[in-house]
Amino acid sequence: MLRRCAVASMLIVASWAHAATGTYTGANTNAASGDPAPVGATDRVFHPAGPREWRGAQTRALITRVWYPVDSDAHVLPHDIGPPGRAAFRGHDLAQNASLSTAHATYPLLVMSHGTTGSADDLDWLASALAAHGYIVAAVNHPGNNALEPLTREGFVLWWERARDLSDVLDGVLADPTFGPHIDRARIGAAGYSLGGYTVLELAGARTNLPAFKAFCHSNAADTNCHPPGTTRQAVAATPLPADALASIERAGASYRDSRVKAVLAIAPAIGKALDEPSLTRIDIPLRLIAGTADTTAPPPSNILHIARFLPHAQVDMIDGATHVSFINSCLPAVMTKLANICEEAPGVNRDEVHALAIEQAVTFFGASLTERNDALSQQPVNPDMPK
Repeated sequence: MLRRCAVASMLIVASWAHAATGTYTGANTNAASGDPAPVGATDRVFHPAGPREWRGAQTRALITRVWYPVDSDAHVLPHDIGPPGRAAFRGHDLAQNASLSTAHATYPLLVMSHGTTGSADDLDWLASALAAHGYIVAAVNHPGNNALEPLTREGFVLWWERARDLSDVLDGVLADPTFGPHIDRARIGAAGYSLGGYTVLELAGARTNLPAFKAFCHSNAADTNCHPPGTTRQAVAATPLPADALASIERAGASYRDSRVKAVLAIAPAIGKALDEPSLTRIDIPLRLIAGTADTTAPPPSNILHIARFLPHAQVDMIDGATHVSFINSCLPAVMTKLANICEEAPGVNRDEVHALAIEQAVTFFGASLTERNDALSQQPVNPDMPK
Protein backbone atom coordinates (compact mmCIF):
# COMPACT_ATOMS: atom_id res chain seq x y z
CA MET A 1 0.00 0.00 0.00
CA LEU A 2 1.28 3.45 -0.83
CA ARG A 3 1.98 5.83 1.99
CA ARG A 4 2.63 9.56 1.92
CA CYS A 5 5.51 10.98 3.93
CA ALA A 6 5.06 14.68 4.69
CA VAL A 7 8.61 16.04 4.98
CA ALA A 8 7.59 19.64 5.62
CA SER A 9 4.30 21.44 5.76
CA MET A 10 4.21 25.17 6.33
CA LEU A 11 1.75 26.45 3.76
CA ILE A 12 -1.04 28.62 5.07
CA VAL A 13 -4.38 27.26 3.90
CA ALA A 14 -6.88 29.94 2.98
CA SER A 15 -10.48 29.80 1.88
CA TRP A 16 -12.51 32.23 -0.19
CA ALA A 17 -15.88 32.76 -1.85
CA HIS A 18 -16.86 34.76 -4.91
CA ALA A 19 -20.14 33.12 -5.81
CA ALA A 20 -21.80 36.46 -6.39
CA THR A 21 -19.30 37.47 -9.08
CA GLY A 22 -19.32 34.17 -10.97
CA THR A 23 -15.56 33.81 -10.45
CA TYR A 24 -14.26 30.25 -10.02
CA THR A 25 -12.90 29.73 -6.50
CA GLY A 26 -12.98 26.02 -5.81
CA ALA A 27 -13.40 22.62 -7.40
CA ASN A 28 -15.50 22.83 -10.53
CA THR A 29 -18.28 20.27 -10.32
CA ASN A 30 -21.26 19.04 -12.21
CA ALA A 31 -24.10 20.94 -10.55
CA ALA A 32 -26.44 17.94 -10.72
CA SER A 33 -24.17 15.20 -9.43
CA GLY A 34 -21.43 17.00 -7.53
CA ASP A 35 -18.84 15.07 -9.55
CA PRO A 36 -15.81 16.72 -11.20
CA ALA A 37 -16.67 18.35 -14.51
CA PRO A 38 -16.09 16.61 -17.84
CA VAL A 39 -12.95 17.76 -19.63
CA GLY A 40 -12.34 19.30 -23.02
CA ALA A 41 -9.05 19.62 -24.86
CA THR A 42 -7.77 21.53 -27.83
CA ASP A 43 -4.46 22.64 -29.34
CA ARG A 44 -2.87 26.01 -29.94
CA VAL A 45 0.20 27.09 -31.91
CA PHE A 46 1.82 30.22 -30.55
CA HIS A 47 4.31 32.35 -32.49
CA PRO A 48 6.07 34.65 -30.01
CA ALA A 49 7.06 38.03 -31.38
CA GLY A 50 10.71 39.06 -31.59
CA PRO A 51 13.95 37.07 -31.57
CA ARG A 52 14.24 34.06 -29.30
CA GLU A 53 16.30 30.89 -28.88
CA TRP A 54 14.55 28.01 -30.68
CA ARG A 55 17.26 25.48 -29.75
CA GLY A 56 17.62 24.14 -33.28
CA ALA A 57 14.04 22.91 -33.29
CA GLN A 58 12.39 21.79 -36.50
CA THR A 59 9.25 23.80 -35.67
CA ARG A 60 9.72 27.42 -34.65
CA ALA A 61 6.50 27.71 -32.75
CA LEU A 62 5.17 26.69 -29.35
CA ILE A 63 2.84 23.72 -29.86
CA THR A 64 0.54 23.75 -26.86
CA ARG A 65 -2.13 21.41 -25.53
CA VAL A 66 -4.96 22.96 -23.51
CA TRP A 67 -7.30 21.11 -21.12
CA TYR A 68 -10.35 22.82 -19.60
CA PRO A 69 -13.73 22.11 -17.96
CA VAL A 70 -16.73 21.69 -20.25
CA ASP A 71 -20.48 21.51 -19.65
CA SER A 72 -22.12 18.22 -18.76
CA ASP A 73 -23.73 17.86 -22.20
CA ALA A 74 -20.39 17.93 -24.04
CA HIS A 75 -19.63 14.93 -26.28
CA VAL A 76 -16.90 13.11 -24.35
CA LEU A 77 -15.00 10.22 -25.96
CA PRO A 78 -12.31 7.78 -24.83
CA HIS A 79 -8.84 9.19 -25.40
CA ASP A 80 -5.63 7.17 -25.41
CA ILE A 81 -2.22 8.64 -26.14
CA GLY A 82 0.17 7.76 -28.92
CA PRO A 83 0.31 7.56 -32.73
CA PRO A 84 -2.95 6.60 -34.47
CA GLY A 85 -3.45 2.86 -34.15
CA ARG A 86 -0.44 2.55 -31.83
CA ALA A 87 -1.56 4.20 -28.60
CA ALA A 88 0.68 3.37 -25.65
CA PHE A 89 -0.80 5.27 -22.72
CA ARG A 90 -4.21 5.54 -21.17
CA GLY A 91 -5.66 9.02 -21.39
CA HIS A 92 -8.59 10.78 -19.76
CA ASP A 93 -11.91 10.82 -21.60
CA LEU A 94 -12.10 14.13 -23.47
CA ALA A 95 -14.42 16.34 -25.48
CA GLN A 96 -12.09 17.46 -28.25
CA ASN A 97 -12.52 21.14 -29.23
CA ALA A 98 -15.66 21.49 -27.10
CA SER A 99 -16.69 24.87 -25.70
CA LEU A 100 -15.41 26.03 -22.32
CA SER A 101 -17.87 25.41 -19.49
CA THR A 102 -20.34 28.21 -18.83
CA ALA A 103 -20.54 27.30 -15.12
CA HIS A 104 -18.25 30.20 -14.17
CA ALA A 105 -17.27 33.52 -15.69
CA THR A 106 -13.56 33.00 -15.11
CA TYR A 107 -11.19 30.17 -14.21
CA PRO A 108 -7.65 29.95 -12.84
CA LEU A 109 -4.88 29.08 -15.32
CA LEU A 110 -1.98 26.65 -14.93
CA VAL A 111 0.96 26.40 -17.34
CA MET A 112 2.71 23.04 -17.42
CA SER A 113 6.17 21.75 -18.41
CA HIS A 114 7.07 18.18 -19.41
CA GLY A 115 10.29 16.27 -18.76
CA THR A 116 13.24 15.75 -21.07
CA THR A 117 12.36 13.89 -24.33
CA GLY A 118 8.70 13.97 -23.27
CA SER A 119 5.67 15.88 -24.49
CA ALA A 120 2.73 17.87 -23.19
CA ASP A 121 0.57 14.73 -23.32
CA ASP A 122 2.85 12.97 -20.81
CA LEU A 123 0.99 14.84 -18.08
CA ASP A 124 -2.52 14.19 -19.37
CA TRP A 125 -3.26 12.30 -16.12
CA LEU A 126 -2.63 15.47 -14.09
CA ALA A 127 -3.78 18.12 -16.54
CA SER A 128 -7.13 16.47 -17.16
CA ALA A 129 -7.72 15.98 -13.43
CA LEU A 130 -6.98 19.63 -12.74
CA ALA A 131 -9.27 20.67 -15.60
CA ALA A 132 -12.02 18.52 -14.09
CA HIS A 133 -11.56 20.53 -10.90
CA GLY A 134 -12.02 23.83 -12.70
CA TYR A 135 -8.63 24.85 -14.08
CA ILE A 136 -7.59 25.80 -17.59
CA VAL A 137 -4.28 23.99 -18.13
CA ALA A 138 -1.83 24.78 -20.95
CA ALA A 139 1.17 22.49 -21.55
CA VAL A 140 3.84 23.28 -24.14
CA ASN A 141 6.05 20.94 -26.17
CA HIS A 142 9.48 22.43 -25.48
CA PRO A 143 11.43 23.12 -28.70
CA GLY A 144 14.37 20.80 -29.37
CA ASN A 145 13.50 18.45 -26.53
CA ASN A 146 10.15 16.78 -27.09
CA ALA A 147 8.93 13.42 -28.33
CA LEU A 148 7.17 14.81 -31.41
CA GLU A 149 10.23 16.03 -33.33
CA PRO A 150 13.95 15.29 -33.77
CA LEU A 151 15.89 16.03 -30.61
CA THR A 152 18.62 18.65 -30.69
CA ARG A 153 21.70 19.22 -28.59
CA GLU A 154 20.56 22.75 -27.79
CA GLY A 155 17.26 21.35 -26.57
CA PHE A 156 19.14 19.27 -24.00
CA VAL A 157 21.67 21.79 -22.72
CA LEU A 158 19.87 25.16 -22.77
CA TRP A 159 17.48 24.26 -19.96
CA TRP A 160 16.86 27.82 -18.78
CA GLU A 161 15.22 28.71 -22.11
CA ARG A 162 12.29 26.44 -21.17
CA ALA A 163 11.04 28.96 -18.61
CA ARG A 164 10.69 31.52 -21.37
CA ASP A 165 8.61 28.99 -23.33
CA LEU A 166 6.12 28.95 -20.47
CA SER A 167 6.02 32.75 -20.20
CA ASP A 168 5.38 32.98 -23.95
CA VAL A 169 2.62 30.36 -23.70
CA LEU A 170 1.13 32.35 -20.84
CA ASP A 171 1.14 35.42 -23.10
CA GLY A 172 -0.53 33.41 -25.86
CA VAL A 173 -3.28 31.92 -23.71
CA LEU A 174 -4.12 35.26 -22.11
CA ALA A 175 -4.41 36.81 -25.57
CA ASP A 176 -6.41 33.90 -26.97
CA PRO A 177 -9.92 35.05 -27.97
CA THR A 178 -11.52 31.87 -26.64
CA PHE A 179 -9.71 31.43 -23.32
CA GLY A 180 -8.25 34.85 -22.51
CA PRO A 181 -11.48 36.60 -21.46
CA HIS A 182 -12.30 33.70 -19.11
CA ILE A 183 -9.01 33.55 -17.20
CA ASP A 184 -8.74 34.99 -13.71
CA ARG A 185 -5.39 36.75 -14.07
CA ALA A 186 -4.92 36.91 -10.32
CA ARG A 187 -4.91 33.11 -10.14
CA ILE A 188 -2.15 31.74 -12.35
CA GLY A 189 0.12 28.87 -11.35
CA ALA A 190 2.63 26.48 -12.89
CA ALA A 191 3.35 22.76 -12.63
CA GLY A 192 6.20 20.72 -14.05
CA TYR A 193 7.62 17.21 -14.02
CA SER A 194 11.30 16.20 -14.02
CA LEU A 195 13.18 18.83 -16.05
CA GLY A 196 9.82 20.58 -16.10
CA GLY A 197 10.04 20.76 -12.30
CA TYR A 198 13.30 22.68 -12.65
CA THR A 199 11.59 24.86 -15.29
CA VAL A 200 8.70 25.96 -13.10
CA LEU A 201 11.06 26.65 -10.19
CA GLU A 202 12.77 29.12 -12.52
CA LEU A 203 9.40 30.80 -13.09
CA ALA A 204 9.18 31.09 -9.30
CA GLY A 205 12.54 32.87 -9.13
CA ALA A 206 15.20 30.16 -8.98
CA ARG A 207 18.26 30.76 -11.17
CA THR A 208 20.71 28.42 -12.87
CA ASN A 209 24.27 28.06 -11.59
CA LEU A 210 26.17 26.25 -14.33
CA PRO A 211 29.59 26.32 -12.61
CA ALA A 212 28.07 24.67 -9.53
CA PHE A 213 26.40 21.98 -11.63
CA LYS A 214 29.61 21.28 -13.55
CA ALA A 215 31.51 20.99 -10.29
CA PHE A 216 28.93 18.53 -8.96
CA CYS A 217 29.12 16.43 -12.13
CA HIS A 218 32.93 16.26 -11.87
CA SER A 219 32.81 15.23 -8.24
CA ASN A 220 32.51 11.80 -6.65
CA ALA A 221 28.88 12.65 -5.83
CA ALA A 222 27.86 12.88 -9.52
CA ASP A 223 24.71 10.93 -10.33
CA THR A 224 22.29 10.23 -13.19
CA ASN A 225 21.35 13.92 -13.47
CA CYS A 226 24.71 14.49 -15.14
CA HIS A 227 23.73 12.14 -18.00
CA PRO A 228 20.02 12.72 -18.71
CA PRO A 229 18.12 10.35 -21.01
CA GLY A 230 18.75 10.97 -24.70
CA THR A 231 22.06 12.81 -24.48
CA THR A 232 24.07 9.79 -25.62
CA ARG A 233 22.26 9.64 -28.94
CA GLN A 234 24.78 10.41 -31.67
CA ALA A 235 22.75 13.19 -33.29
CA VAL A 236 22.51 14.97 -29.95
CA ALA A 237 25.96 14.35 -28.53
CA ALA A 238 27.97 15.12 -31.67
CA THR A 239 26.28 18.33 -32.81
CA PRO A 240 28.39 21.45 -32.15
CA LEU A 241 26.69 24.40 -30.52
CA PRO A 242 26.03 27.41 -32.78
CA ALA A 243 26.80 31.00 -31.81
CA ASP A 244 23.29 31.79 -30.57
CA ALA A 245 23.41 28.78 -28.23
CA LEU A 246 26.75 29.95 -26.84
CA ALA A 247 25.18 33.35 -26.27
CA SER A 248 22.35 31.66 -24.38
CA ILE A 249 24.86 29.91 -22.12
CA GLU A 250 26.25 33.32 -21.19
CA ARG A 251 22.84 34.30 -19.80
CA ALA A 252 22.12 30.98 -18.10
CA GLY A 253 22.18 32.59 -14.68
CA ALA A 254 19.65 35.30 -15.54
CA SER A 255 16.30 35.56 -13.79
CA TYR A 256 13.32 34.01 -15.58
CA ARG A 257 10.86 34.90 -12.83
CA ASP A 258 7.37 35.55 -14.15
CA SER A 259 5.50 37.56 -11.53
CA ARG A 260 2.15 36.53 -13.00
CA VAL A 261 2.77 33.03 -11.61
CA LYS A 262 1.57 32.91 -8.00
CA ALA A 263 2.16 29.25 -7.02
CA VAL A 264 4.35 26.43 -8.32
CA LEU A 265 4.17 22.63 -8.11
CA ALA A 266 7.33 20.67 -9.01
CA ILE A 267 6.97 16.90 -9.45
CA ALA A 268 10.15 14.78 -9.33
CA PRO A 269 12.25 17.88 -10.09
CA ALA A 270 15.55 17.14 -11.85
CA ILE A 271 19.00 18.80 -12.01
CA GLY A 272 18.53 20.18 -8.52
CA LYS A 273 22.26 20.82 -8.23
CA ALA A 274 22.01 23.24 -11.17
CA LEU A 275 19.76 25.59 -9.20
CA ASP A 276 21.49 28.51 -7.53
CA GLU A 277 21.05 28.00 -3.80
CA PRO A 278 20.75 31.69 -2.72
CA SER A 279 18.10 32.25 -5.42
CA LEU A 280 16.01 29.42 -3.97
CA THR A 281 16.00 31.08 -0.56
CA ARG A 282 14.55 34.24 -2.09
CA ILE A 283 11.46 32.59 -3.60
CA ASP A 284 8.42 34.14 -1.95
CA ILE A 285 5.44 32.35 -3.52
CA PRO A 286 3.80 29.09 -2.38
CA LEU A 287 5.66 25.96 -3.48
CA ARG A 288 4.90 22.25 -3.32
CA LEU A 289 7.38 19.51 -4.19
CA ILE A 290 6.38 15.89 -4.83
CA ALA A 291 8.59 12.90 -5.69
CA GLY A 292 8.95 9.17 -5.17
CA THR A 293 11.27 7.60 -2.63
CA ALA A 294 12.53 5.10 -5.24
CA ASP A 295 13.45 7.66 -7.93
CA THR A 296 16.82 6.75 -9.46
CA THR A 297 16.55 9.12 -12.43
CA ALA A 298 16.33 12.25 -10.27
CA PRO A 299 17.66 10.84 -6.99
CA PRO A 300 15.98 12.62 -4.06
CA PRO A 301 19.20 13.52 -2.17
CA SER A 302 20.53 15.67 -5.03
CA ASN A 303 17.16 16.88 -6.26
CA ILE A 304 13.93 17.27 -4.29
CA LEU A 305 15.53 16.95 -0.85
CA HIS A 306 18.46 19.17 -1.83
CA ILE A 307 16.09 21.82 -3.21
CA ALA A 308 13.88 21.61 -0.11
CA ARG A 309 16.82 22.50 2.13
CA PHE A 310 16.67 26.04 0.74
CA LEU A 311 12.87 26.31 0.70
CA PRO A 312 11.84 26.09 4.37
CA HIS A 313 8.29 27.21 3.65
CA ALA A 314 7.65 24.70 0.87
CA GLN A 315 5.52 21.62 1.38
CA VAL A 316 7.33 18.44 0.40
CA ASP A 317 5.67 15.07 -0.14
CA MET A 318 7.53 11.81 -0.76
CA ILE A 319 5.44 8.90 -2.07
CA ASP A 320 6.75 5.55 -0.87
CA GLY A 321 7.97 3.23 -3.62
CA ALA A 322 7.23 5.63 -6.50
CA THR A 323 9.93 6.03 -9.14
CA HIS A 324 10.55 8.75 -11.70
CA VAL A 325 8.27 7.21 -14.32
CA SER A 326 5.47 6.75 -11.80
CA PHE A 327 4.49 10.32 -12.70
CA ILE A 328 3.84 9.78 -16.40
CA ASN A 329 0.63 8.34 -17.86
CA SER A 330 -0.32 4.76 -17.08
CA CYS A 331 0.50 2.32 -19.88
CA LEU A 332 -2.02 0.32 -21.88
CA PRO A 333 -1.78 -3.48 -21.40
CA ALA A 334 -0.59 -4.03 -24.98
CA VAL A 335 2.71 -2.21 -24.37
CA MET A 336 3.48 -3.25 -20.80
CA THR A 337 6.13 -5.78 -21.86
CA LYS A 338 7.58 -3.85 -24.78
CA LEU A 339 7.92 -0.67 -22.72
CA ALA A 340 8.63 -2.34 -19.40
CA ASN A 341 11.30 0.23 -18.49
CA ILE A 342 8.70 2.99 -18.32
CA CYS A 343 5.57 0.97 -17.66
CA GLU A 344 6.33 -1.45 -14.85
CA GLU A 345 6.21 -0.55 -11.18
CA ALA A 346 7.77 -2.32 -8.23
CA PRO A 347 5.67 -4.89 -6.35
CA GLY A 348 3.14 -3.14 -4.16
CA VAL A 349 3.22 0.10 -6.17
CA ASN A 350 0.23 1.01 -8.32
CA ARG A 351 0.73 3.92 -10.72
CA ASP A 352 -2.91 4.90 -10.65
CA GLU A 353 -2.69 5.18 -6.86
CA VAL A 354 0.44 7.32 -7.18
CA HIS A 355 -1.45 9.57 -9.57
CA ALA A 356 -4.43 9.77 -7.22
CA LEU A 357 -2.20 10.90 -4.35
CA ALA A 358 -0.41 13.49 -6.50
CA ILE A 359 -3.71 14.80 -7.88
CA GLU A 360 -5.10 15.17 -4.37
CA GLN A 361 -1.98 17.08 -3.35
CA ALA A 362 -2.07 19.29 -6.46
CA VAL A 363 -5.77 20.16 -6.12
CA THR A 364 -5.35 20.96 -2.44
CA PHE A 365 -2.21 23.02 -3.04
CA PHE A 366 -3.50 25.17 -5.89
CA GLY A 367 -6.89 25.54 -4.24
CA ALA A 368 -5.23 26.97 -1.13
CA SER A 369 -2.53 29.00 -2.88
CA LEU A 370 -4.30 30.73 -5.76
CA THR A 371 -6.46 32.96 -3.61
CA GLU A 372 -7.53 36.59 -3.50
CA ARG A 373 -4.54 37.41 -1.30
CA ASN A 374 -2.56 37.62 -4.55
CA ASP A 375 -4.93 40.09 -6.22
CA ALA A 376 -2.72 43.08 -5.53
CA LEU A 377 0.14 41.40 -7.38
CA SER A 378 -1.88 40.35 -10.41
CA GLN A 379 -1.08 43.44 -12.47
CA GLN A 380 2.68 43.34 -11.93
CA PRO A 381 4.67 43.17 -15.18
CA VAL A 382 6.64 40.15 -16.23
CA ASN A 383 10.17 40.19 -14.81
CA PRO A 384 11.81 43.15 -16.60
CA ASP A 385 15.22 41.48 -16.32
CA MET A 386 14.14 38.41 -18.33
CA PRO A 387 16.41 38.06 -21.39
CA LYS A 388 14.75 39.12 -24.63
